This record gives sequence, C-alpha cells and structure tokens, in this order.
Amino acid sequence: MIWAVVATVSCYILGLLLALLINRKGTRAKGFWRFMFVLSVAVPQFVTLLSMRTIFNANGPVNVLLREIGIIGATESIPFFTNPLYAKITIICINIWIGVPFTMLSTTGILQNIPAELYEAAKIDGASAPTIFRKITLPYMLFVMTPNLITSFTGNINNFNVIFLLSGGGPDSLDYYYAGKTDLLVTWLYRLTITQKDYNLGAVIGILVFIILATVSLITYRRTGSYKDEGAFQ
Repeated sequence: MIWAVVATVSCYILGLLLALLINRKGTRAKGFWRFMFVLSVAVPQFVTLLSMRTIFNANGPVNVLLREIGIIGATESIPFFTNPLYAKITIICINIWIGVPFTMLSTTGILQNIPAELYEAAKIDGASAPTIFRKITLPYMLFVMTPNLITSFTGNINNFNVIFLLSGGGPDSLDYYYAGKTDLLVTWLYRLTITQKDYNLGAVIGILVFIILATVSLITYRRTGSYKDEGAFQ
C-alpha cells in the first residue's frame, strides 16, 4: 500500500508540474508537447510494459550500455527485476512513466478552465506569482483532482498489469504465503487462485480488500472539499 501511495503522489506532482510548465505563457509549441503526451497515452499499456521489461532485463539495452561505458563490469548486470529493492523502485518509476501523461492531460484541462478574472483581480491587488499559485491555482486543482487522486490510489493498489507483465510478482520469497517481493494483493490473489488453487483464501482476501478500499475511499472523499462544497467552483 505504501508503494501505491508513492506512485500516486509522484504521478500527481509530476503531472501538475508538467502541466504548469507547458501551459505557462512563455512556453512555445504547446500543441506539440501536448501531442507527444497524447501519443504516449495512445500506445497500449501492455506494449509499453513489455518493452520496458526487455529494456531493463539482465541483457537489455540499459545493462549493455552501462557495461560499454564502464559503470558495471563486462559480466555484471543491475538486477532491475530480481533484487527486491531495485525491482520495487523500477516498477514505481515505470508506473510513473505510464501514469504521468494521464495526470498531465487532466491537469491541463483544469488549468484551462480556471476563470481568467481570478488571476486579473489578484494581479490588480498586487499579488505575486507564488501567492497567486498558492491561493488560486493550487486550491482549485486540489478541489477538482481529489476524486481523481482517490481513484488513482485505488487503481495503483489493483494495478495487475504493471506487476504481472514486469516482474510477475518476483523475486519469490518464503516470508509470505506464495507471495513474491513485488506482489500486490491483486497479483497475490492471482497466484492463490490460478496457480495454487486456494480459492477459499483468495475469496476471503478479495472481499476484505474490497471492503477496506471502499470504506477508505468513501470516508476520504466525504472529508474533502470536493464533497462538502460541491458547488463552490460551478
């Protein structure tokens, strides 16, 4: 769950920064940069994940390049998917790479819908750029993006494709009941039901995960301004 929080927050922060950078007045070729991100979204996710698995495997382009420039030995390779820590970091980075374009495009739509009158009034009152961002842009974006953040967090906890296609849940471990070091609950359930045929435990875990996620999501959403002040920005 901690890794899901890290991936969600990282995607949101990077997407926000990219959207602000592309939409600022001094940025040229805004249409081109938006097109590039849309193009990355258009590529099927499984194609990106399988390509990344090839790029970062023991004899992939990354390890070959590191050998050629002398960072690692001629017979060595960085265990991107076989070392537990490296595997988690690699998976999070790839997940961020996949998720940032969606966040950036969503944030761009929000930025373009913030009333220009708010900025004009703030500038007339003498507000600086950091103050305008802190008092107008950021609250508006947090208000609109909070439901999306909750959805992204739930999606990252249940992100079967990223784990299954990159590491398969490995490296394997004896510390847990048939769970690997990078397994999420959803990939662990897959192992329990499809591989080990332990349908009873799988069903119990699946129901508990649904109850916990639904409860946390509802409680979190009801405590946000998006729910309490629904008509504020209409």
